[in-house]
Amino acid sequence: MTRPHFRELFHRHPDNPILSVTDWPYPANSIFNPAAVLLPNGETLLLARVEDRRGISHLTVARSHDGVGNWRVDLQPTLMPDPENYPEEIWGIEDPRITWVNDLSGYAIAYTAYSTSGPLVSLALTTDFREFTRKGSVMPPDDKDAALFPKRFKGRWALLHRPSAGGRANIWLSFSEDLKHWGDHCVVMEARRGAWWDANKIGLSPPPIETPLGWLMIYHGVRTTPAGCLYRIGLALLDLDEPWRVIWRGDEWVFGPTETYEQTGDVGGVVFPCGAVHDKATGAVRLYYGAADTSIGLATANMADILDWLMSTKTHQVS
Repeated sequence: MTRPHFRELFHRHPDNPILSVTDWPYPANSIFNPAAVLLPNGETLLLARVEDRRGISHLTVARSHDGVGNWRVDLQPTLMPDPENYPEEIWGIEDPRITWVNDLSGYAIAYTAYSTSGPLVSLALTTDFREFTRKGSVMPPDDKDAALFPKRFKGRWALLHRPSAGGRANIWLSFSEDLKHWGDHCVVMEARRGAWWDANKIGLSPPPIETPLGWLMIYHGVRTTPAGCLYRIGLALLDLDEPWRVIWRGDEWVFGPTETYEQTGDVGGVVFPCGAVHDKATGAVRLYYGAADTSIGLATANMADILDWLMSTKTHQVS
């Protein structure tokens, strides 16, 4: 019996996983959930979450000329928790997202600081991924999966993030004039209910990607099963000028854990992207993801195919 046809948008690289602890220059338990950015010199930079053998995470840079292999990893951790000055980082820093911001002439990194009261969103700025200026925590617990938009809206910065309350987790948007104090919080997209693949818990994956049709939002959904949680990836499109407005949302998940390295690891059944690189000239999208909270995988797609899929589904249009 043949498997019913479905449209495959993301294709795994044959060398997956492209990075693991065997590639690391110092001892670690696992390498996963990397942010990604294309540098001016054409190199791809990943800022990976590294969990040490205590269970505490930090962030380390890896660079590659082609974004696939021959990675050059910093010999020591790039960004360590600093609980003496930022007590909310006492149990580690995790799951970064990188945004290049022209108005700042630098990169904004939103990451999860793991405090004694739970995870929360923190921000740091850098121009070279060697020196960092922390802005500290910008959201209270329990909050994570955050990324800054690369432009301001009516003079204010905008941050997508995922607070949790009452057993459900939705994607929210907040605004700030100074990157420190945030307000006008609103729900952008709710987790569905019932048997859906993205019921009860969703969150942003990479930072939003600007396209002519809107901001592409790649997000993860979590389905709780008797065997554990399944983390899979879906797509939505936000309005270019009013990013709190969802134009399209796909019903089906487009990428999920099927390979052995995604199903077996510290947390099996997980694909969790925090970074994507979009080549506007070719339309290629490279999605970097954590596989089973243990290693890093790469999947590629074409932006035209992604947008065509979203429009052809004709689901959840918001007037």
